[in-house]
Amino acid sequence: MRVVATATDGERLLKAIERFYPDVIVMDLQMLYMGGVSCLRHIWARELPVRVLVLSAFEDVDSLCAATEAGADGFVLKTESPQHTIIAVRQIAEGQLVFPQAARRWLGMAADDTSALTEREEEILKLLAEGLSNAQIGARLHLSENTIKFHLRNIYAKLGVSNRTEAALKYRGR
Repeated sequence: MRVVATATDGERLLKAIERFYPDVIVMDLQMLYMGGVSCLRHIWARELPVRVLVLSAFEDVDSLCAATEAGADGFVLKTESPQHTIIAVRQIAEGQLVFPQAARRWLGMAADDTSALTEREEEILKLLAEGLSNAQIGARLHLSENTIKFHLRNIYAKLGVSNRTEAALKYRGR
């Protein structure tokens, strides 16, 4: 793992992404000039090839939902240990989604609720369980990788899991 740049505000962060092409960025929601949610929207609108981990002091459902809806691949609390954050960065780099365990409680979603999956989510979960990557699932279903990520966030929340492996195990075990 190597830090290639730092930025103190959203505008500089976007410039750093375009200049250094990092695999993963770790960002706060509270930044000068352009807040984290706006910055996330710009990242996805520009289709910048980067995964995003939000590191936040805010432990509320509004912050989590705003970050998720804007395209964050993960959300870690600043109250967690530095080791936890490093693990989360590595998981994000590998294409996993990372969210606090409390997220399901915040969102009021029941774990193991496979009946709540939509037809599209079932289709994506089946392909995930077959071992396909997000890009492969997207190509197979003619969807963007970001759309697959969005569906996976919902699937994980509905199943009460936090990564691909757990989701695949739930799928195979039902």
